[in-house]
Amino acid sequence: MQMGDETRQRVKFTDDRVCKSHLLDCCPHDILAGTRMDLGECTKIHDLALRADYEIASKERDLFFELDAMDHLESFIAECDRRTELAKKRLAETQEEISAEVSAKAEKVHELNEDIGKLLAKAEQLGAEGNVDESQKILMEVEKVRAKKKEAEEEYRNSMPASSFQQQKLRVCEVCSAYLGLHDNDRRLADHFGGKLHLGFIQIREKLDQLRKTVAEKQEKRNQDRLRRREEREREERMGRRSRSRERRRRRSRSASRERRKSRSRSRERHRRHRSRSRSHSRGHRRGSRDRSSKHKSSRDRSSREKSRDRERKEKSSSERRHESTNGKSRSKRSEEREAGEI
Repeated sequence: MQMGDETRQRVKFTDDRVCKSHLLDCCPHDILAGTRMDLGECTKIHDLALRADYEIASKERDLFFELDAMDHLESFIAECDRRTELAKKRLAETQEEISAEVSAKAEKVHELNEDIGKLLAKAEQLGAEGNVDESQKILMEVEKVRAKKKEAEEEYRNSMPASSFQQQKLRVCEVCSAYLGLHDNDRRLADHFGGKLHLGFIQIREKLDQLRKTVAEKQEKRNQDRLRRREEREREERMGRRSRSRERRRRRSRSASRERRKSRSRSRERHRRHRSRSRSHSRGHRRGSRDRSSKHKSSRDRSSREKSRDRERKEKSSSERRHESTNGKSRSKRSEEREAGEI
């Protein structure tokens, strides 16, 4: 399908509407154009500018369009092979049944015809290219094959009745599914094997084989790359797990160290509090002892002071009594003296 200018500006070669077989120069619609098996216009976009864009981009990165082209050609060749088998079946139904020996001789004649046709087509191509010497060598080989064909035809003629030999024995071409006659002349064979239809099918089949090999190599490379990336990812994951494990161990170690430091700190704190309480208890005990001793001492002092006061009171009382007694005696004496004076 051809594009207008506006469509060409919008569509890129990566678009699904673009024929990937055309980008790889192997679309059967292009190759078989103008033959009796002309497929008409392709349903997808064909544009030489897009092919040029693809060729430039494919040098920078792998687009893997070979897989799409391979699927396209495989589908086309499978359909062609199906038609070939149907043609063989129709020939088997319409032509006379012959023995296996006669069939093998006829097959040999067909093979030699095919060889002659291919060699003649090659000689014509070399002559058209100006390679006359090589063309002459090919023509000499053609003469040798013709001699072999004459012998094979003679064997085939002698193996069956003349009436049957005169019938045109057809064969289906395995490449393009066209009919070939057992008695075709060299010109007919050259036209067939050098024709655009047969060469086009050869080109398609060779391109399909090349695409299969390319796709297999790229898939193998992709699988290896995928396997390598997976191994690298697994290695990174293992390293990451080891790193995380080491980090967890370090965190646990740091946590354990902090716990130990906290434990030692708590232990020291408890020890300090214990020592503080011990010192406080000791000071309290000492204060209590001092208080008790001071209380005991003060009690003793008070007791001694009371005893002293008691003694003093007693002494004072005794002194007072003595004094009073002395005073009484003095008063009695003075009184007696007064009484005696009065008398």
